[in-house]
Amino acid sequence: MISQVASRYAQALFELADEQNQASEIYSEIVDLNDVISSNENLYDVLRSPFIAKGEKRGVASELFANKVSKDSKNFLMVLIDSDRTTELSSIVQAYKQMLNDKFNIAEGQVLTAIALSTEQISELEEKLSAKYNKDVRLTNKIDKDILGGVLVKIGNEEIDGTVKSRLGDLSEILSQVIS
Repeated sequence: MISQVASRYAQALFELADEQNQASEIYSEIVDLNDVISSNENLYDVLRSPFIAKGEKRGVASELFANKVSKDSKNFLMVLIDSDRTTELSSIVQAYKQMLNDKFNIAEGQVLTAIALSTEQISELEEKLSAKYNKDVRLTNKIDKDILGGVLVKIGNEEIDGTVKSRLGDLSEILSQVIS
C-alpha cells in the first residue's frame, strides 16, 4: 500500500513534470534512481543513515547522478534527502506511475495462467479488455500452477475469473446443494 507521504511527494513531482510536459521522462528517471539506490546496498544505507550528514548525502547523490538525470529529478532526490524520505522512493515511484496511467488512460493488470500465453494471445486479450473498460489495458502474464487451466485477469480491484479451479469450485457447490 502506498503511504500518504509517498502520494503527496509523487503528486508534487507529477504536477511539476506535467506542467513542463515531462511526466513520462521524469517517471523513467525516478525509476532509474530507485533501481540504482535499491540495488546498491551501500548507497541505500548511506542515504537512509541518520549518522551521515545531509550535506554528505547530497554530495554523494549529486556526484553519482551528475549528467544522468534531469535537474528536476536530481532536485527531487535532494528534497527527499533533506526531508529524510529516501526510504519512500519506491512507494513514490508506484504512486507516480498510477498518476501517469490515469493521465494517459492506461489500466495495468495481470493475467494469471497455468502456462505462458503467447504475445498474440495477450494482445488479443488486451484489445478486448481495452474495449470493455474504455482504457488502454496493458497486461503482464504470470504463471500460477494452482490455476489448473483457464485464465484469471486482475485489473485494479476487479477480477475476471475464467479458471478451471473456480469452475470446479462452482460445480462442487452446486453438487453439495443438490445432495443436501
